[in-house]
Amino acid sequence: MVKTRPRPAVNGVASADRVLTVLSAFSVGDTALSLVELVERTGLIKSTIMRLMVSLETYGFVNRMADGRYMLASEVMRLNAVYQEALDLERHVVPRLHQLTDETGETASFYVRHGAYRLCQYRVNSPHRLRLHLQPGDMRPMDGAAGAEALRTPFSRAKDGLEPLYSSGATDPHAASVALPIYGPLQEIVGALVISGPAARLTADYAKSIRDVFVAVAEDLTRSLGGKSTREEKGALNAPVPKAIN
Repeated sequence: MVKTRPRPAVNGVASADRVLTVLSAFSVGDTALSLVELVERTGLIKSTIMRLMVSLETYGFVNRMADGRYMLASEVMRLNAVYQEALDLERHVVPRLHQLTDETGETASFYVRHGAYRLCQYRVNSPHRLRLHLQPGDMRPMDGAAGAEALRTPFSRAKDGLEPLYSSGATDPHAASVALPIYGPLQEIVGALVISGPAARLTADYAKSIRDVFVAVAEDLTRSLGGKSTREEKGALNAPVPKAIN
């Protein structure tokens, strides 16, 4: 796993900057972090981290395990629940679906994982008379279609940049689609942005021709939902490591 090193903030209250730097050191896939790992990821010295952990434990943000490692605690989950409840996903997604349909002429959808299926949560239909007839709430299998593949793509596979996924005839022999995963602030998959249409019209060549528009909208949606685009994350990983501070 690539170690990330959050850069300590240079503005605001110094103690708050350091607390947030420690919390930001935890990444998706971490069960717990040792003191040495926290030092490596934050640039803070051990004594500073230990002092900060006392406050974080008091307020329920971290737990210290028997082996001395630290893990995130229930207060983080509570705040995430508050965030999710406050997040109006439709407000972020639907305008971008309209943008995609206007610019590509094809149907644009947003899919989420629903157990063993993928669920069409939002959809803006193509203006063409010949189009796919699928509505929000409809389910499709997690098969080899581009949308299903996108929902199976963890951020770790996309961190070096991700090209749109294309499929033709996977679910319907007459349908094609191009898709990209959308990630949230914890690098979790929020859903999949999908453009779909008749295979005769949405060919692999046409999918390539709309690639830049599609990627730009997907990255804009990811940022709108609090996440980082894969290109931004790659840049952060290549950023210079901060010096240790007290």
